[in-house]
Amino acid sequence: MKTLRETPDMQPPPPPEAYLNEVSEVERKSTFVSAATLHGQDIPKREWHVDGFVPGHNVTLINGDGGTGKSLLALQLAAATAMGKTWLGRFVAGGEALCISAEDDMAEIHRRLADIAAAEGVTLADMDRLTIRSLAGEDALMAHSDGRTGALIASGLYRELEAYMAEAAPALVVLDTLADLFPGNENDRAQARQFIGLLRRLAIRHDCAVVLLAHPSLSGMTSGSGTSGSTAWNNSVRSRLYLERVKSEGYEANPDARVLRGMKSNYARTGGEIALRWQNGVFVAEPQETGLDRLAANSKAERVFLKLLREFAGEGRHLSPKTGHGYAPNVFARSGRAEGCTKNSLQIAMEALFAKGTIRTEESGPPSRRVNRIVESE
Repeated sequence: MKTLRETPDMQPPPPPEAYLNEVSEVERKSTFVSAATLHGQDIPKREWHVDGFVPGHNVTLINGDGGTGKSLLALQLAAATAMGKTWLGRFVAGGEALCISAEDDMAEIHRRLADIAAAEGVTLADMDRLTIRSLAGEDALMAHSDGRTGALIASGLYRELEAYMAEAAPALVVLDTLADLFPGNENDRAQARQFIGLLRRLAIRHDCAVVLLAHPSLSGMTSGSGTSGSTAWNNSVRSRLYLERVKSEGYEANPDARVLRGMKSNYARTGGEIALRWQNGVFVAEPQETGLDRLAANSKAERVFLKLLREFAGEGRHLSPKTGHGYAPNVFARSGRAEGCTKNSLQIAMEALFAKGTIRTEESGPPSRRVNRIVESE
């Protein structure tokens, strides 16, 4: 394992203002181009670091609550990149990888890498293309805020990182986490866009994928969006993933289960997800459900729904198709008789049974308090 450090012959970094002026001069080299000049040229191929999830030459944001495992997941991605192996069953663009952690010390990173190596059947010596740096307990800010204008100015750490990237040419850079690296107010739209702009500049200039880890807010977890702070964080990145625990009605049946959801992608279909399981210190992807598996699961849920509808009717308990008290899928899932079917699968089964005409609703109760209940069609 290598560690990122400033080499003795490295020139002292220029002052922040000079650095930003130099960057501005580079950006001014862009020019106006007629679309007609593209005629006859080969269409550039879209480059991915992980197909459909992590684009190349750009910034991906991975949200995840503390303790969910996003740092481990990102470290597995960095290791897969360095060793030219798959990540969660997906092909990865191999190459040099750099992981900077402001949360975990070297001892913790060492333990995690040992678990990753064991899971892959290799040794740490096989990870010679992975560079790591722990900033735990150090100043990890990648920028500073100008007190007069509020603009973000690249820090010495940012310039050190860019100098390293110019020499090592990593295919992937992992930055953990936003709360430690970002100096401003997460609710400030302008600062959020500026910070992602600084990271995108690294990705474009050094031809690599940049992955930034961040914690969601309480509202982001409650809503299931996984977001935090200004909407500019979500809007500025080109891909955003959300790692979360698997819960139903607040209950976590399997504490080792996770799901990685594609919440935003400018270059691919949004909504993809990978079911994961923590096993022996690493995350592994669950086998993907086939079309036949899905049909079998749907068939089982419909059978269980009808069985329970009959049982509850025999007990004089009538259930509703509307959410709230007596909502059939919820009652069935909590009954202990659902044979492992979840509330979500029973909801899908109910809608399918309505569509087939197998079940219907009818009104019951006194004239002053009529209610709809689900009954089996004759």
